[in-house]
Amino acid sequence: MPPSEGRSPVARPLLGAFAVTFTAAYAASFASRTSGAFYAVLDKPAWAPPPWLFAPAWGTLYVLMALAAFRVWRATGLTAARGALALYGGQLVLNALWTWLFFVWRDGPWATAEVVVLWSAILATLVAFWRHDRLAGLLLLPYLGWVSFATALTIAVWQRNPTLL
Repeated sequence: MPPSEGRSPVARPLLGAFAVTFTAAYAASFASRTSGAFYAVLDKPAWAPPPWLFAPAWGTLYVLMALAAFRVWRATGLTAARGALALYGGQLVLNALWTWLFFVWRDGPWATAEVVVLWSAILATLVAFWRHDRLAGLLLLPYLGWVSFATALTIAVWQRNPTLL
């Protein structure tokens, strides 16, 4: 029996999108496993979210991101979506890298520069996804919004903690 027989045509793209997305999520969560103590000592602006909010926010965003990638893959096929999905993979790497820069290596200047590049990569991915499937592009809007906020927070926290970051 060929590998595709007996499987739903949805299974491979859905599993692939979630596997890739949650691999990046795991890399970020691994880097942030001791971030609570560090985040607690940072001088943060009054508008900084409480620590408990990050896990559910990121969990929701990763699910939306994976669903968006799945929709793009299903809308036009893997070959036609290769460029958009490559952008997606690139921004996932940048997403995970920020956590390492900020929480593990505690490098405020590089984390700030990197989050700006991440924001640009998300925007490029959103536009590319929109061209394949409008809903896929829309599914990335909350992520772009959250990273816009995270960019401002990264800058504010770095400026307030120059000796720690």
